[in-house]
Amino acid sequence: MGIRIERKHPRCPNGERPAQTASGCYELASPQAGAEKHKVANATFVSSLEKAADLIQNQGYSIRMECKGKRASLISPKGVRILRF
Repeated sequence: MGIRIERKHPRCPNGERPAQTASGCYELASPQAGAEKHKVANATFVSSLEKAADLIQNQGYSIRMECKGKRASLISPKGVRILRF
C-alpha cells in the first residue's frame, strides 16, 4: 500500500511535499510542545511516510512541508490530506 501526504492549500502551483532531512527523515512536531513546537529541539523525526501519517492522524502532530523556491514550513493536521493507494 502506498501513501502520500499533501498540503490542502499549497503555496506553489505544483503542490508541496513533506520535507526530508539530509538523512532522509521526515520532521514532525508534537502538539504537546505548544508554542515551542516549531523548534528543532522539540522535533520528532521518522523514517517513513507511514509513521508520519500515523502521528498526524492519531496524535495530532504537525509536519514540515516544502516546495521548490520556498522555505519549509510546519503544517498542522488540518492543513494536510493523507492519501492511501
